[in-house]
Amino acid sequence: MLDDTVEPFTADLAPDEFIRAAMQWHFSPATGSPYWVKRAAALDFDPLTDIRTWEDLALFPDVSEEWRDIPVDALVPAGIGRQGWDFQVFDSGGTTGRPKRIVESRSRRNGVLWVSEVLADHGMPGEGDGHWLHIGPTGPHIVGRSVGLLAQQRGTFCHYIDFDPRWVKSSVKQGRAEEAGRYVKHILAQAQDILATQPVSVLFAPPPVLEAIAADEKLLDLVQDKVRGIIWAGTSVSPETLSVFEEELFPQATVVGLYGNTMMGIAPQRPRTGEPDEERCVFVPFHPFSRVTVVDPDNTDTQVGYGERGQARISLVSRDLLLPWTLERDSVLRVTPTSKYPQDGLADVQPLTVEGGPTAIEGVY
Repeated sequence: MLDDTVEPFTADLAPDEFIRAAMQWHFSPATGSPYWVKRAAALDFDPLTDIRTWEDLALFPDVSEEWRDIPVDALVPAGIGRQGWDFQVFDSGGTTGRPKRIVESRSRRNGVLWVSEVLADHGMPGEGDGHWLHIGPTGPHIVGRSVGLLAQQRGTFCHYIDFDPRWVKSSVKQGRAEEAGRYVKHILAQAQDILATQPVSVLFAPPPVLEAIAADEKLLDLVQDKVRGIIWAGTSVSPETLSVFEEELFPQATVVGLYGNTMMGIAPQRPRTGEPDEERCVFVPFHPFSRVTVVDPDNTDTQVGYGERGQARISLVSRDLLLPWTLERDSVLRVTPTSKYPQDGLADVQPLTVEGGPTAIEGVY
C-alpha cells in the first residue's frame, strides 16, 4: 500500500521538476485519478513525456466545465489509499452557472496554514484575543471550513452565520433585489446577537455585508467597539470603498482581503511592508501549488505586462487535484512580485464582461 504521509511533490522543488513530478503522480495508473487516467487517452499529447514546464500546461484543454457533471469519486487519486482517507466534496458558488465540484483531502488545509502565517504578518488577532465570526457560505462551499480552520489554527472559536449565495444571486438575476435586501437584514440580525453576547475580535464578511453593517448604527457601534480584525472576501470592492473601510468605518481594525474560489484556493492580501505597493490591496496565490496568469481576454495565450489589466487564468497543481488551467470570470491587474512573495500579485479584481459570455452575478458573495 502507498504511504499516504508522503507528499509526491513539494514546494522546495524547482518549478519544472515540480511539474514533472505532478504529471507522474496524476497520469500514472497506480497514483492518478480515474478521471485523469481516462482523460489522457483523449488528449493529442502524452502528459508523462510532453509536459515538462508550467508553460506546457497550456497544451491541456480547459476541463473545468466537465466538473459540473462528473461523479466526484473519479477525481480521487488512486495513490491516496483508504488508510487515513479524509476526502470531502465542495461546490463552487455557481456565479456563472451550475456549480462545479472538487474533492479535497490535505492540500487546501496546507494552504490554510500558509494563509494563517500571512495573517500573522498583518497582525491579525489570534490566540487569547477573542473569537472569530464568519458571515458567509458554509457547506457545500469550502470557504466556511477554511475560515473555521484559520480560527482553529490561531487557537480560538469561530461562530458561523451561514447564507446561501445562490439564492441571493438568483434573486438579483430575476430582478427581486428587495428580496436580497431582506436576506441581508436577516443575516445582520443574527450577527448583532453574536456580537452582543460573544467576545468577537475578528469578523469575516463580504463587502456588501460590511456596507450593510455600516448603514446600521447599532451594529456599526458593536463592530467598532469589539472587532480588531476584518477579513473581506467573496465580491469585488473598489479601491475607494476599501479606503473608506480602512480609514473611516473600521480604523480600529486590521483590514485584510482574501481573493479566491473553489477551483483555485485562497490568495491572501500580501502585507504592506518593506517593498511598497502602488495598489491598496495586492493578492498572492499559494505558491507553487496555485498560479494565476493574467492574460489578454482576446488572446488568452498571451500574458499581459505588469501594471496591465487582463483575465485571470488559474492553474491548480496539488496532490489532491490537477486543474491545468481554467479561465476565471475575473478581470485583474498583474502586479510585480516581491522578494518575500515570488509569485505575481493580483489587484483590483472585478467581474469580467465578455460579449456573448456568461453574466457574472456577485450578489452578496
